Amino acid sequence: MKETLSLVANAKINLYLDITGRRADGYHLLETVMQSVDLSDIVTVSLTGGGISAFCTNPDIPQNEKNICYKAAKLFFERTNSDRGAEIRIDKRIPDGAGLGGGSADAAAVLSALNTLSGLPLRAEELSELAARVGADVPFCLVGGTRVCKGIGDVVEPTNPLPKRFYLIVKPNFRCPTGEAYARYDAAPIPPRNRLEAFCNAGSRYHEEMYNVFEEIYADKQIFALKSALSSTGAIGSSLTGSGSAVFGVYEEKECAMSAAKSFPEMFTAVAEPCGSGLVTI
Repeated sequence: MKETLSLVANAKINLYLDITGRRADGYHLLETVMQSVDLSDIVTVSLTGGGISAFCTNPDIPQNEKNICYKAAKLFFERTNSDRGAEIRIDKRIPDGAGLGGGSADAAAVLSALNTLSGLPLRAEELSELAARVGADVPFCLVGGTRVCKGIGDVVEPTNPLPKRFYLIVKPNFRCPTGEAYARYDAAPIPPRNRLEAFCNAGSRYHEEMYNVFEEIYADKQIFALKSALSSTGAIGSSLTGSGSAVFGVYEEKECAMSAAKSFPEMFTAVAEPCGSGLVTI
């Protein structure tokens, strides 16, 4: 049996994101539409005799038990009662602290790879349940495509297909820590928008229904300025993704998105296309 597997782990953007409440245990309840895009990391996983190690080409990412991929591997071995171990290498291209789900995508890749390398001990539903214990976006990243996600990320549902558009992702030179974002919401909750159904039924005009509650939570002039700048380059819509700090613009033509990227020379930019899966085995 093959002992090493490499996967492409795709980033995600949130086309719609709202907080609908909070559970008694403190977890926030979400309604979101996520879209996989072809900005990706490469995750290589090898089964070993024991122990877990994680290496990442981005030195700012933890290379120990604090790494989300380490957590994913540990939970997998515990769930399957395995005494095996794993060596994990992450070739990082998705920027961290951006709301693009890079860590979640990498963790999903680890779970998928370990399940395959171990002879598929977990069914798809069981793997998704385990993914939800790793992180809110991990169940989505296992399947990817265009999906509605609810609850704490554990409910992943298909939705109406969207017309193909191109996305210019721009990450400013600051981070938006997720914990701080939710703390701001808790201090001043924002009523749910209740426009998920409208978004899902908007068809080719979905960009007009895009929404991210964290834009209201932050009320950050830099984010609004970035959205305005994207609009001035021809974007038909723009939004924060996740809890930030990356913002994306929606373009009908790839050439327009590529040209617009030149307007942000001092920031991370990527022109991305939607894709139908979260993971691809190499």
